[in-house]
Amino acid sequence: MQQDLNRVIDQVSKEKGMDRGVIIEALESAMLSAARRTFGQKQIEAKFNPDIGEIELFEIKTVVEGVTNPEIEVSLETARANLDPEAQIGDELLSKLPAASFGRIAAQVAKQSVIQKVREAEREQIYNEFKNRKGEIYSGIVQRIEKKNIIVNLGRTDAVLPEKEQIPWERYRQGDRIRAYVLDVDMSSKGPQIVLSRTHPGFLIKLFEQEAPEVYEGIVEIKHAAREPGNRAKIAVHSTDADVDPVGACVGMKGTRVQAVVQELRGERVDIVPWTPDPAEFVCRALLPAKVSKIIQDDEEHTMEVIVPDDQLSLAIGKKGQNVKLASKLTNWQLQVRSESEAELEHSQALASLTAIAGIGDMTAELLYQQGFKSAEDVAAADVDALLEVEGIGEEKAGAILQAAHDLVAAKAAATTVKLEEQTTANEATREES
Repeated sequence: MQQDLNRVIDQVSKEKGMDRGVIIEALESAMLSAARRTFGQKQIEAKFNPDIGEIELFEIKTVVEGVTNPEIEVSLETARANLDPEAQIGDELLSKLPAASFGRIAAQVAKQSVIQKVREAEREQIYNEFKNRKGEIYSGIVQRIEKKNIIVNLGRTDAVLPEKEQIPWERYRQGDRIRAYVLDVDMSSKGPQIVLSRTHPGFLIKLFEQEAPEVYEGIVEIKHAAREPGNRAKIAVHSTDADVDPVGACVGMKGTRVQAVVQELRGERVDIVPWTPDPAEFVCRALLPAKVSKIIQDDEEHTMEVIVPDDQLSLAIGKKGQNVKLASKLTNWQLQVRSESEAELEHSQALASLTAIAGIGDMTAELLYQQGFKSAEDVAAADVDALLEVEGIGEEKAGAILQAAHDLVAAKAAATTVKLEEQTTANEATREES
């Protein structure tokens, strides 16, 4: 085991990509463990001697006046006679042990210890390497498929591409080359667990970094990205250089750059949106190609009501709601898209309900509507403070409006009750006649 260790260490270091020091430390530890099994309670130290290519074992004994434990102590007389003529009380003296005296079991223990420690060091090294590559794209070979999860060989280790992180309709076979985003790296008892993804928005961003030098260099920033994997995606881009068109940089000459990304994503359509700090304008751009007529923004609820022309409604919503869903993800605003005719109908119905309240004219009704009140019931459910936020409504008027709204709602409820009673009576009469 100790013959020509320099060559063995160099070979393992090269094959495993490990530092020589780690391997030497593992060998020293293994030899020390084996020596303790052979020599018992002796104090032993193991050191690698590169000049002779061996692990040398040394027995350590403390020089004392009177020996009580001969395993770890030596008398001054014996020490000066056999170990060091200048030995003093309290000195720790080393004497080389014969490694050849190891038994078969001790040698096997040493071998297993080296294997285990090298394996642990390799796992730690792989973990540290991939931990720093989290959020990057990595390429590998499909090794096998287990319960719809794809096991990918990354060279020094395997990673898993779970079913939920795979683009729908993608199919891979053993031996296929695959590129994916390093989603997570965790250390377990079995070694580093690397999770890949092809559906994460970060994968899309990294692909553009690879295709567009301006993105890689930071001249063009991808502010946000949203995906419906395999179908459609949107990215919001911004240029830090006024002379660089962010959309053009991502599209490339004759669309070559964006097409390369689309091809990697198996035909996933990518919309490139110019980013702006204005939330309403950003939403308008995110909903392209649909045109927006009006936006009602609610900062407290973080929602936007988006009004579009009737002929733009289906375009704004998109197939299976994809366009508005992606726009919502991209802008981080909850969006409600409606057509102009639908909005106008709601507006006219709201004004009719609000003007039915005594003391509310057309202008006040419009102001109430803009404040979010869409019916007499909404006003009745409010309090004075809420009404005071409406322009032109003072405390006295707010109280009067609130009372009038309560009266109107109560009258409506009473009328509904009477109507239901009349209908019930009519139904009973019809049954008696039959």
